[in-house]
Amino acid sequence: MTEFPLLESLRKRALEQGIEQGIEQGGRERAIEDLIDVLEIRFGLATSDPLAARLGAIDDVQRLKQLHRAAIQVSSLEAFRHLLDAAE
Repeated sequence: MTEFPLLESLRKRALEQGIEQGIEQGGRERAIEDLIDVLEIRFGLATSDPLAARLGAIDDVQRLKQLHRAAIQVSSLEAFRHLLDAAE
């Protein structure tokens, strides 16, 4: 057992928070990659397209998931851009 239980408790809490943040960040990055993949496969979106950078700036994972679903359903890249513009 440690001599400093409060310090140990704080260290453990900080570690848990770091792990949670890492998981969230990984989920966000995966959602962005999946979304851009769909747009690339369906419409030929280039990773250098400013739209890819716009999508990469979105922090809300739920929003990214909604956009992923929309990317699967829209008829064109232009329709997706309009949908994204309307939501901002």
